[in-house]
Amino acid sequence: MRSTRRLAPPVLLACLLLAGCSPLDASGPSSSGASAPSASASGAGGAGRSIAVGAGPQRKYTVQRQPAAGSCHYRYEKGEPLEDPACTPGAISPAVTQADLKSTICRKGGYTSGVRPSTYVTGQEKKLNAASYGYTGRMGDAEYDHLISLQLGGDPNDYRNLWVEPADPGHKKGSGVNNLKDPVETKLHTAVCSGRVTLAAAQSAIVTDWTTALSRLGLG
Repeated sequence: MRSTRRLAPPVLLACLLLAGCSPLDASGPSSSGASAPSASASGAGGAGRSIAVGAGPQRKYTVQRQPAAGSCHYRYEKGEPLEDPACTPGAISPAVTQADLKSTICRKGGYTSGVRPSTYVTGQEKKLNAASYGYTGRMGDAEYDHLISLQLGGDPNDYRNLWVEPADPGHKKGSGVNNLKDPVETKLHTAVCSGRVTLAAAQSAIVTDWTTALSRLGLG
């Protein structure tokens, strides 16, 4: 009489023999109907952790799912708002590397306008992300911000690289977006393009803490 036991598939046996083998994590952010991008390998280090690599520039962007409503929490450094690293750890674009700076973020004529998602896409994402962070202020005074800015090679539309950044302390309501993080990004971009710091160092500094990024790199 033949045994009714079935042997485990070869792939499963190989997996069980390997140390540290574990089931795939199928969890992800939840919100509206668009699919969440998958995480991939790191291209730069930051705060003792790697930075994910996003999908990069797309011909047509779609609205990305966001973390669950109320699951993200702002941090504050001397009153300045910082992102929740669990929700917004940052993501870099595979299209921007140290070797191709002159043809991407440092090229004359600009780079960011050609890779930025439309306001139709980002407007919907901003509302969803505001719910993720529990933001209840004026939407016009909050910036839907790339944690690693486009001019530093941040991914254009990866949910891990975008967050609703509240206005700075003392910001006059109704005066629009005007955040102190923006000039920090510009100074970092200038330093990268002039060769004073590497792209990876600038990306690492901004995801660690944008309020200390310049001093961390000796830029002021």
